[in-house]
Amino acid sequence: MAKVSPGEFIRQVRAETAKVHWPTRKETVATGIMVIVMTLLLSIFFFGVDAFFSSIVKFLLSRLG
Repeated sequence: MAKVSPGEFIRQVRAETAKVHWPTRKETVATGIMVIVMTLLLSIFFFGVDAFFSSIVKFLLSRLG
């Protein structure tokens, strides 16, 4: 790996961060809301699946005992 001086490293970092497309506040808020909505939907889905399998296991265990 090539050795780079700290000053050159800082220049390279600034050059690379200048190329980054930073999202607007509106895009960030919209993305954050979408993440929250999808997290809630998935948590409800997995709660339902877990409750379903839990009831099946309880039923089967009650039949065996």
